Amino acid sequence: MAIAHGKQNLQDWITQQWVIVFGRKIDKTNHEWLLGPFGGTSGIGQKFIKQLAVKEQLVIGNQKTGKGLIESIDQLNLSVNEINALSKDVIDFYENTSDYELRLKAKWNPLFKGFGILVRLIFSKRIEQLNVPIQDLEDSSELTSDIIQLLNSKTNRVERTIWLREFKSTGQVVYSGVYETCTIPSGKTCIKAIFPLPNGNATVILTPKISKNGELILDSSGQKIGDSGFYFLLKDSKGQLWTKFIKSFKDRLVVKSVNDRITAIQTLTLWNFRVLQFEYEIKKL
Repeated sequence: MAIAHGKQNLQDWITQQWVIVFGRKIDKTNHEWLLGPFGGTSGIGQKFIKQLAVKEQLVIGNQKTGKGLIESIDQLNLSVNEINALSKDVIDFYENTSDYELRLKAKWNPLFKGFGILVRLIFSKRIEQLNVPIQDLEDSSELTSDIIQLLNSKTNRVERTIWLREFKSTGQVVYSGVYETCTIPSGKTCIKAIFPLPNGNATVILTPKISKNGELILDSSGQKIGDSGFYFLLKDSKGQLWTKFIKSFKDRLVVKSVNDRITAIQTLTLWNFRVLQFEYEIKKL
């Protein structure tokens, strides 16, 4: 049986071994759409950005504004009708994310708050990743929203886009994720958010849809490996790749603009129960 890396925290080793036992071994050739950067064992946070740049021989861009999670909405391969229906403000946010500030509200399902506390105590604070607030945030808290681009030093092409979000009041990292598009086996273009973890990552693949009201709906409601959804990925002690698809966990994000005011509601569900809901207020600087 494959074994997770031995030289790391016990709780990380147990989690990774669970992925190996209950997941599936994959290869780079047939699962290129799923792959993304892995984290180290000494924390993620801001240090991951410099480590990734060194590992992939990239340079950190110094452009301050006009940086987006995606370079163009055309990367999502939406139809002409979908593009025309999509709010122009929402398009601008995704193409120029660095020009916006975010405020966050959060509301837990009381049944799952204990699980959130456990994850935070065991993993989040130590690895500086996925630090979701434990207490409900009735009053919006301001987040820093930094887009960091890693560039090819010869061509100046953007190779990696990282969205780093911290609570402005404390400097605590909430999310440090690599964002890109991917084409899943069905041929559908999706947004992929990669959250580095020790010797692996948590990857969320979201299918874009446009509502009649011009809302952008990003949904991870797939049923099997190859669909949109939530994946754990890791590399074992021999360098083999493994993934575990978490069918029961769903992530749905609805981004809309009403009267020039952009808002987003993100709902995380487990076994069809709402676990946590985020409300974002998005304002141009």
